[in-house]
Amino acid sequence: MKISQLELFVGAFVLAGLLAIAYLAVKVGGGVLLGPDTYTIKASFANSEGLAEGCSVDIAGVHVGRVHRVTLNSTFAAIVEMRVDENIRLPSDTIASIKTSGLIGDKFVSLSPGSETDVIPPGGTIVDTESAVDLESLISRFAFGSVHDQKGSPVK
Repeated sequence: MKISQLELFVGAFVLAGLLAIAYLAVKVGGGVLLGPDTYTIKASFANSEGLAEGCSVDIAGVHVGRVHRVTLNSTFAAIVEMRVDENIRLPSDTIASIKTSGLIGDKFVSLSPGSETDVIPPGGTIVDTESAVDLESLISRFAFGSVHDQKGSPVK
């Protein structure tokens, strides 16, 4: 059985296409197979609305990791597991905040490192957190005039 030159060319073209698709799938999927080494840290939030697996973890606007998993613990707090680049060592007084890129953009975790010399070990937990702001309920409260302070008095 003789393989023609056209069949060989088509086979090579299909193989190159499959390799390109596999490469793009790995890159779009977070590059876990080919990406940098990471370690896991956790943070507990009262509200993690809109945060999902794959969301970005940033320090000063620079991407340093991804959200790995969001789960609920026994006290009904959202536990966010993050994979952070191995070369980033976070001080023990780091603050984790859930932010939105733009007015209605994607959610991400913003880390604000403190000044402590002790670092959070791999698998450790960030103690100081700021939960996500529910922008829709805030706007609806403002629009319908039910914005109150902590004592129940209307805010002027």
